[in-house]
Formats: sequence, C-alpha cells, structure tokens
Amino acid sequence: MDHDSTDHPKAPGKPRPGSQPDLLPKDLAKDPAQELGSADLDPATSAAEDEEEARLPEPAEETAEDATEALAEGPLAVGHAAIENAVRLAPTSPGVYRMLNTGNDVLYVGKAKNVRKRLASYARVNAPLPARILRMIAATVAVEIISTTTETEALLLEANLIKQLRPRFNVQLRDDKSFPYILITGDHWAPQILKHRGAQSRPGRYFGPFANAGAVNRTITALQRAFLIRSCTDGFFESRTRPCLLYQIRRCSGPCTREIDFPGYTELVREAGDFLSGRSHLVKKELAGEMEKASVELEFETAALYRDRLAALSAIQSQQGINPRTVEEADVFAIHQEGGYSCVEVFFFRTGQNWGNRAYFPRAEKSFTPEEVLASFLAQFYDDKPPPKLILLSHEIEESALLADALAVKAGFKVEVSTPKRGEKKELIAHALTNAREALGRKLSDTATQGRLLEGMVTTLGLPHAPKRIEVYDNSHIQGTNAVGAMIVAGPDGFIKNQYRKFNIKSEGLTPGDDYAMMREVLERRFKRLLKPPEDDTAKAKAEIKADDDSFPQWPDLVIIDGGRGQLNAARQIFETLGLTQVTLLAVAKGPDRDAGRETLFMPDREAIKLEPRDPVLYFIQRLRDEAHRFVIGSHRKLRKKDIREAGLQEIPGIGPSRKRALLHHFGTLKEIERASIADLGKVPGVSAESARKIFEFFHAQPG
Repeated sequence: MDHDSTDHPKAPGKPRPGSQPDLLPKDLAKDPAQELGSADLDPATSAAEDEEEARLPEPAEETAEDATEALAEGPLAVGHAAIENAVRLAPTSPGVYRMLNTGNDVLYVGKAKNVRKRLASYARVNAPLPARILRMIAATVAVEIISTTTETEALLLEANLIKQLRPRFNVQLRDDKSFPYILITGDHWAPQILKHRGAQSRPGRYFGPFANAGAVNRTITALQRAFLIRSCTDGFFESRTRPCLLYQIRRCSGPCTREIDFPGYTELVREAGDFLSGRSHLVKKELAGEMEKASVELEFETAALYRDRLAALSAIQSQQGINPRTVEEADVFAIHQEGGYSCVEVFFFRTGQNWGNRAYFPRAEKSFTPEEVLASFLAQFYDDKPPPKLILLSHEIEESALLADALAVKAGFKVEVSTPKRGEKKELIAHALTNAREALGRKLSDTATQGRLLEGMVTTLGLPHAPKRIEVYDNSHIQGTNAVGAMIVAGPDGFIKNQYRKFNIKSEGLTPGDDYAMMREVLERRFKRLLKPPEDDTAKAKAEIKADDDSFPQWPDLVIIDGGRGQLNAARQIFETLGLTQVTLLAVAKGPDRDAGRETLFMPDREAIKLEPRDPVLYFIQRLRDEAHRFVIGSHRKLRKKDIREAGLQEIPGIGPSRKRALLHHFGTLKEIERASIADLGKVPGVSAESARKIFEFFHAQPG
C-alpha cells in the first residue's frame, strides 16, 4: 500500500569544489552500504525480525471428562452464582464482558450483541459446555461489563483488551510487532530509499507492509540497482565531496556530487515510485525502449546500463514467487492445526506483487476450532495495523461480515472478507495452506529435539525437572571501556530472542576489567527487578506483569554463567543476598586453549563436571554459551561504534585534528580507515609507523 506524506523538500545546494570537512560528521562513521534505513529501524526488534515466532504455546491436555471430575460442585456453583449476579445487572445492548478470578486477574474477554443473553448461556447449570468453559466458570468470582454503542465497537474493544490483558482462556496473538515499510523520503531534494518501522511521520511515500525485514532489504537492494536511488542518510550525503562505493558499483547515481542533475534524479525517483505502486509493466516497457534507442545510436555503455536495470527489476519479481494477475491488494490467511497447535500463515499482496509471508503460532487450547482461532486472530492482528481492501481466508468464520464492517470503520474504506472457492484466489489460499502446514511441521520437529536435550540436562546436571526457561549471562569490554552485560533466553522451543536483554555497566567505582563486579551488577539489576512488587495493583498492571505466565515463565529455572568457579561464587553470593533458592546455577569454564568440547561445568556444592566432547548435552550448553557470547559482543560493538561516531578518531591517543583530517582525505570514510592495514595507514602523510600501529589496534582490539 502506497502512503504519501510529502512536504516541501530542501532546495539543492552547491558544494565547494575540492573541499573536505574539517570535523568528522556522525553519519560519516558508517559504510554507505550499511546505511540502509538504519535511522528508522528499532534495534530492539531487529535481532529476530526475519524469523518465525520463537516458541510454541503449551496446549492443554485436559479432556472434558477430566475437567468435569476435577471440578468440585462448590467452585462451579460459586462461578455460576457470580455469573447469575452479573446477568441481573447486564444490559441487553452490545458490549464486552471480562471474567475475573479471586486474584482479580482477567480470565476471559468476550463480546456480545446482547450481553445479558450471552452471560445467561454461561449460567445454565446443566448446559453441555466444553472443558475449558467449565474451568473458566469454576475460576470466575466476578464479571465486569463495558457497554458499547454497536457490535462493531464491541469487536474492536474485545480485540484491544485481549492483546492488552492476555487472558488465559482466549486465543492470544503473542508476536505482533509492527511490519517494515519501504520509504522514499520527501524532505530532501534528492530523496532517499530506506527501510522504515513505526509511526509514518517523516514526509515521503510509504510502500508496504512487507512481511519481514529480509524482504524489504532484498527489494531495496534490487531497486538500487534498477533505479540508482541513494540509501545514505542526509548527513552522509551532505558531507560527500566525491562519490562513495555504491556509485562505483552502480547502485547509486551519485546525486551527492552532482554526477546526475536534479531532473534526471527526479525521473529515477518517479520510476521507482511507479514500480512500487504497481505500474511495473509500464516502467519496464520504458526502460526497454531507452535501451533499444541507445543501442541504435551505438551508445552501448548506456544500453548496458538499461539492460542491468531491467535485469534488477526482473530479479525483484522472480524473488517474490507468486505475483497474482487478478489480485491487486490483499492479505491471505490460512490456518493449519496439528498436535494441539495452530499455525496461521499470512501473505501480503500489494500492487499486484507478493511482499512476503510470515508464520504465526497463536496460543489456543485444543478445543478451539480453526474457525474460532482464525476469527480471534484476525481481530487482534488488525488492532494496530491498516487492513487492505481484500482479506482472503482459508476457513469461513462466523462473523466475517461484522469483522469487515469493523475494519472498514478503522480504514475509512470498504473492506471485503471472503473465503474463495475457485480461481486464482483459491490457488493463493492453497499455497498459503501448504506453507502453514510446512511451518508447523518444522516447528514441531524442532520442539521435539529441544525437549530431548532439556530432559538430558535433568539427568546430567541432576536438575529437579526439565527447565522451561534458561537464562545465560556474559559480559564484554576492552580494558574496562564500553563495558556491557547481556542475557539471552532459551526454552523448550529454542532461543526466545524477543526476551534478550543488554545491560550497560553503570557502577562508578568499578575497577576496569573486573569481570566479577560486572557480573554482580548485571545479576543484581536483573533479579531485583523481578523481585520488585508492582506499583500499580490494577488488573491492567497485573496482566502486563503476568503476561506470559501460562506459556513461558518470567523466572528462570536455570541460570548459566560464562566463567569458572570464581564467577559461580560471585553469582551465588548475589543469589544468597537476594534470597533466591529456587534457581539453579551453572558456570561453564572454557577448556585448555579455549578448545570447544573440553569445557568444565561448575555447580554449587558439587564436584566439577566433565562431559564427553560429543555429549549432546555439552553441545547444547555450548550453543547456549556461544549465543550469549555472540549477543554480548554485538551489543558491545554497537556501543563502541556509537562512541567512535561521537568522538571520531580523536579517541585514539596521539591522533589530533591534523592527522584525522589527513586520514579522511586519504581514505574518505571512517569505515575505510577501519579496514586499512598497518602498511596502508603508514602511507598517509604525517602518520608514523607507531601511530599506524595504534590506529590499527584501536579498531581491531578484541573485547574481553
């Protein structure tokens, strides 16, 4: 979908010929090939944005007979009495109701055209109800009701409350982060193309949504080759006095140094906008005509350029797989259920092009039918996303007309929700169903393998039960500078990347390089926050704190520390001070010469453990430790690069403004200086062999 948010762009200015900036701009610290939308991408979500949801929910195993036998007559009677009391006060108009337990936690959120009639159906003592409904009634002690003007309002409010409160008896869409868009900016005379997430407040044209960042990056790279639009930030653009590497490899037309004039660049931007708006056939026809014209006029280099641009456009469409002929704009949803789990596959089609697909694994009990899961999923999915004009479903849902009306109210245009029976739309559904079935199969297979490894840890480490949540801690620094700690999380379904955390070390009296003190600070900050009681005792605050209690715990069963006995003792002291007795501690010491497979495992009050190099449990622990190391090193490098951008080369001892200027004149960018060898650095006028060595070591020092 194309959104235009264009303001008046800045007028082009003329650079001073042959000039170089005296001070290093912050944007100059980046490689132009890495400038792709970096200013608009939230780093907190970038780690896992191309992956399917990291974990599967736990399906309920209880049958209707088990539930009936387990429920005493007293609790069920109490629940019926609470609902009957609510029925007497309930309106006969549309609204939303919330069922609460003794702890004032929300158990279930529902909507109804007639709230009194709907609640009365729960109050019938001998009514044949599913097991989950009986459990819900037994746990209910109060019912809260919110009246709405229309049933459409009730549907929208219900979806919002489910996402906010995450009641255990509702279908839950847990992974609902925003989707990336392509933005062609409109606040500069030479528009930039980049990846964008979040509020669309910057002037320009937005194209999307795309299913994931990978689809956006591939499309932008191909668009650069086809239309030669810049991807660098405005600060980087304004500082240039010669074209960057992207111009040399024909991925930019070089507007920064006027390698192309304003009308020519504007035409390239128009062509890119037309292509993304669905007029790809017209754009390709124009390029083919220009290529033919250049060939006739014997301008073979120009003809080759047009040929390469056409090839790039063809590459975009070949990567998209399905490009429907009769579907201009639609979202396609297909659901597959197996083994008590549900997978919803979503395909995005805009301007007749396939802009990617993504698998979701909503939390839902086995008793939910595919239609029920899909209906609840859709309402939550579009709670904070713009709907397209057409929504295609693999299963007919009961309230499709109501959903269409509600989405139309939000979007401001007519929205159609349909389940196709034949033709190309039916083929799209079939393709989505195949993807849903395969995605769920892969996830179930991965889960089974992970489960065996966790059971193996019980035997090997003597744990009381298979850990549901494992937290691994590591820290990184270079001689005490830019010190950062990190926590990664794993569970029965693998790494849970949306729960990773980093900790910038803040202690002022910390001795540089004191790993024990760094670990103590990280663990104190992590577990003091968990022990801190909620400030707000409202249902909303409690729901936020207990958001994942049913599917994934907030507290770890096992904490793994990268280090030996000393690190273990430091962590143990923290746990004893905080009164933590239910969390198992494990330290992993590297083997001689840091050889993988020769690690030693340490646990409190136990002899050191040495496992065979090919032991699957040891391999699993290595994976956990290596993932923590990868994450903390990445966090450290981001922090270090930020400091380098802010302080520039003056952070290096002995490098003042004159040498910095000489280095920039010679290499062009900070990235090129970082890549240079000691010999190359020594060739710069004014840079001695000793200075060259210091510069090289500054960029290539290994964090500890």
